[in-house]
Amino acid sequence: MATELNPQLTVKSTGSMPYEWSIGKYGSRFFQEIKEKKRFIGIRCPECKKVYVPPRRVCGPCFKELDELVPLPNRGKITAVTVGDYPFIDPNTGSQRPIPYTYGYIQIEGADNIFSHIINEIDVDKIKVGMTVKAVFLETKKMQGHINDIKYFDIVNPGSE
Repeated sequence: MATELNPQLTVKSTGSMPYEWSIGKYGSRFFQEIKEKKRFIGIRCPECKKVYVPPRRVCGPCFKELDELVPLPNRGKITAVTVGDYPFIDPNTGSQRPIPYTYGYIQIEGADNIFSHIINEIDVDKIKVGMTVKAVFLETKKMQGHINDIKYFDIVNPGSE
């Protein structure tokens, strides 16, 4: 609690604070695979055999170090979805995201966790949990090794593939 003897300290700043951070060995490999091969990779735990996408260094349940990279398809099932209708500045582009937009949790085939990304459908009556979706990537020459190299996930209509 702030008192006269112990005032709260505040720091005001109007300058920008640009920063960079490392996404690590496996994060780098994940985005290289997307950029160079337009495919996902995961990583398998040697103990419990769970596969995680994007890859990580340690299995949460087992605390085992992970190093077995595995190719995964660019498809998955929707596990949760929401349609956003509020404007915000996309931190990846610096531009306002068009509204409405649909954001979903997707379990990539062969993975044991979920991956979140934009789904290319805004009509909630056309989206159901359990539907199959497929990643749509940017044109190769526009790819930068970034999450935005995945434009969105499209709903796969039964029998279309």
